[in-house]
Formats: sequence, C-alpha cells, structure tokens
Amino acid sequence: MRKFLMAGALGLLLPAMASAGEYNITVDRVMIDTGDFVKEGIGYNGASPGPVLRFKEGEIATINVTNNLDEMTSIHWHGLILPYDQDGVPGISFPGIKPGETFTYEFPIVQSGTYWFHSHSGFQEPDGAFGSIVIEPEGREPFRYDREYVIQLTDKHSHSGDRIMRNLKMMPDYYNRQQQTVGEFFSDASANGLMSTIQDRMAWGDMRMMKADVEDLQGFTGMINGMGPEQNWTGLFEPGERIRLRFINSSAVTYFDVRIPGLDMTVVQSDGNNVQPVTVDEFRIGVAETYDVIVRPKDAQAYTIFAESMGRSGYARATLAPEEGMESTVPEMREPARLTMADMGSMPGMDHGSMDMSGSPEMSGMDHSTMQGMDHSGMAGMDQGSMATSQEVPSDPFYAKGSGLVPTAANGGKFLSYADLKAQNPLYEDREPTREIELRLTGNMERYSWSINGVKYEDADPIRLKYGERVRFKFVNTTMMTHPMHLHGMWSILDVGAGEWNPVKHTVSVQPGTTVYMETEVDAPGQWAFHCHLSYHAAAGMFRKVIVEGGPDSTQAKADVAIEEGGDA
Repeated sequence: MRKFLMAGALGLLLPAMASAGEYNITVDRVMIDTGDFVKEGIGYNGASPGPVLRFKEGEIATINVTNNLDEMTSIHWHGLILPYDQDGVPGISFPGIKPGETFTYEFPIVQSGTYWFHSHSGFQEPDGAFGSIVIEPEGREPFRYDREYVIQLTDKHSHSGDRIMRNLKMMPDYYNRQQQTVGEFFSDASANGLMSTIQDRMAWGDMRMMKADVEDLQGFTGMINGMGPEQNWTGLFEPGERIRLRFINSSAVTYFDVRIPGLDMTVVQSDGNNVQPVTVDEFRIGVAETYDVIVRPKDAQAYTIFAESMGRSGYARATLAPEEGMESTVPEMREPARLTMADMGSMPGMDHGSMDMSGSPEMSGMDHSTMQGMDHSGMAGMDQGSMATSQEVPSDPFYAKGSGLVPTAANGGKFLSYADLKAQNPLYEDREPTREIELRLTGNMERYSWSINGVKYEDADPIRLKYGERVRFKFVNTTMMTHPMHLHGMWSILDVGAGEWNPVKHTVSVQPGTTVYMETEVDAPGQWAFHCHLSYHAAAGMFRKVIVEGGPDSTQAKADVAIEEGGDA
C-alpha cells in the first residue's frame, strides 16, 4: 500500500476535523445485466454501479481502493473540492493504481450535496466503474424532506468502451439509428417546399454533417441504479411524504430529459449546491451533472420516473410506489430531435463546404460575434439574440434561436433552464474577473476528432492560472454537438446574468452554436484536468491540463513528484 502526502493545507485542517469511518473499495470485473443483455464490465465491490458513499461535512474521508484488475485504474471524486494529489487523474495528479495495489485516498469533506465517483482510466467509467456520493451538511438544509433516494442514470451499451471508440473513429455515424429517410424528405418537402428542402439537404451535405448528429451513441439501454426499464427499480413512499431524489447522470455520452408524470419537481440543488427552489415539470440533465429535486406524491399510486435521451433514441425508467410490484404507464418517447442551421451558428456567406471544425483557417479566423442569432452586446454571459422566442418553446438564452435542441416539456409544462438557476447563498464575493480566456470547442464529426481551440490534448500546452485570480472562461461551441465541460478541483460560476446569485456548478453544458461564460475563483493549487465529459470526446482530444501556479509552498514541486512515474490522463 502506498499513499501520497496531502497538500500542506490539509495538514492544518486535520486536527480540527472529525474522523470518518473508512470505506474499502475493490475494483473488479463484473457481469452487468441490463434486462436486454448481459455483458462483462468493471464495477466496485463486485457491482455496477458501486456503493453509495456517505459522509458528513467536516469529516475526513479515508477510502482504500484495491485494484483487482489486470490493468491500471484510478478513482476521481467528481465535484469534490480536495487537494490535487487526491483527485485521481493519472498523468496529472498521480500515476494511477497498479494491478494488485491498494491506494488510500484521504481528504477533508469541505462541502455537502450530491456527487459521484468514477474511474479516470481508459474507458473503465463507461464500462461500469462509477458510484455515488452523498454528503450531509453541518447545519440544517434550507428545505424539508422525509426520505431520499439516489437516482443514478447511465447508458449501457453491449459493446465495450474500447470497441465503441474504434467504431466511431472508423465510421462516426456507426451508432446513428435515426438518419433521415426518404419519407422524411417528402414530408419536409410538403411542409417547406421542394426547392427549400433540396437546398437544406445540400447545405448539410456540404458541411459533411447530418441533422441527426445529436447523440454519438444510440442502441443503448438506459439504466437507473443498475436496473434497465424492464427491471424497473422501485422506491417506496408513504402518501404525503416529501421525497428527495438525488439525480446523477453517469452516462458515457447521453443527456437525459427527466419527468415524473403526475408530479411536480422542485429543484433545490444543482451540482451539489443549493439553489433558490424552482418548480418544474421536466429538466435536462447533462452528462456528469447532478440535480436534487423534491416531490410530494399525495395519492397511493405508482409514478413513473421517465428519463428520455435528448435525441429520443432510448430511455431509462424507474418507479415511485407505495408498494413493491406497483407500476404506472411508461410514456411513449417523443419524435427524434433534429439539428438546425441555427445550432451550427450558421453565418451568412460562409462556404460550409470548406469548414473544418478541427481548427482550419476558416474557423481560427472566424469572428464569432457575427454568428447568426448571437448578439454579444446583450446581458453578460447570455447571448440575447440567441434566445428562443417562439411561442412554441420556452425562452432559453443557452440555446440558439431556432435550435432543434430547445427542450419543450411534455404537455406544455415548465422545462428547467440554466437561466432559472439562482444560488441560495453566494459562495464567493461578486468581483470583476482579472482576465478572460476563450476556449473554442472544436471538432470534426466526419473524422471523429475533438479538440479545444483546434488543438488536441496531446499537442496542447497547459492552461496556466495564478493562485488568487478570478478567471472568466468564454466557451464558443463551433461544433454540432453539446459539450458538458468539467473543470476539476475548482467551482465554476455559471453566468446567467444574476450577478452574485449566479449558480455554482462543477459541469457546464454548452449547446451547439452558442457562447457560454463561467468564472472560476482560482483557489486550488496544483495540476487539474479540464475536459468535455462525453467519454469519447475527451479521449479524442477535448481535454486540457490546468496548472495553478502559486499558493501554498512547494505545491508545484509536489505535483511534479506525484506524476514522475508516468501514466496517461
């Protein structure tokens, strides 16, 4: 067994913090039964998902991880604020855990809320290596509930992560089962006119893209707490109880639209941080995000938890009921989503046939302020011109006007927008950023190549930040895909135009053709990962190392020592 030394700051905290019970986790080959198929995968303590780890704010977490695989492994504590050398990213924060080795993670619990953990080695996470974390606050919650359940979502495919990546590199639409048909062409021609439909098809052909490029992976089985739709995970309740549902999206690449027909959901937390309560009928949960909601079923009947993929290609389903065995109707999936030119940030006069989204001169020299439907003169962080103002869809500043991805709640109800999220209590003082860093999210679907600013991870210099500064990140999504961007080790303050009440998150979703801003208080010295949380996008190059310079003495020297044995991120 070996254990890296903690950062100096942790040593000062240890005497003042209560000791927590230890967890022992084994990393194992497991069999995963989805109800549709059985496959070999990777899990924790003999199962996938792994256990729910419970802590209390103010404790010290001690977690002994034993690698029973014949390959290297790691565990990253997603969303937790901790010393860099406990973050669990091989090649950045530590070398990784060798076969047969036990590694002890030890760090203070300085927050509360719903989080999760997963492997950061190869494709072990999409193969099943993930679990959940629940942290109780030191004080009282600002909301009441009588019981709680973790609702951990995933997209399980019969192919292994390695095989999926090979297939995507060989043929990017390998898993696309919703390509446009001849029937759809005639339907569009009838609605929009023949010439208009032909021109539309030609424009997409010139860009070497398809309107159906909403999801990388289709043909999966959606699962909740390790159970497929037919297996029907069930949570029990007594009528009248307030139930806290801790939703976690642990998918490889799938966004889910979540609703519980017959029940309103009051969102009280986003990514572990309390928000001002907002009642909705449906919400979209990006890959790696968490949302905590309160529901109050008053009748002694079953209710279906229905999580439908953003592309409408699959779903996960579970049940809330007063008794085991009770079921409710499972809704039909809605029509498949289709991208529009607005999602591409279409620009007048641009030759789309020459558009290489991996960093060509056409893209690198682009003036993004000219993008159609995007007016940068509006509210900070919110491109007013990109707001969806159609009466058929809710107004949402984080989707391009006319976007084919604008969510519309079933039966005309309320769909949660990022703009609805307001912090319950500000985590940081509201101050001006010291500088802005633009990160263009770039890629080429035809080659299945993904990058930041046109440069893949292996060819990129690290992003260097100064301890104590406040950095404003500007994400410009030049691709046709939605990217959940995750910065390790530090909070991301999402700019929704609410000033000091802007919500604090660990994962920020950036839609096609839009610009999104977030700010980071640089308060965590060391080396950190910053990447798209779509597993195959990160592996293909949409990934960066972040180095925070300064802060407690010797932090950078320790970072160099921590990874000197090598390992890949």
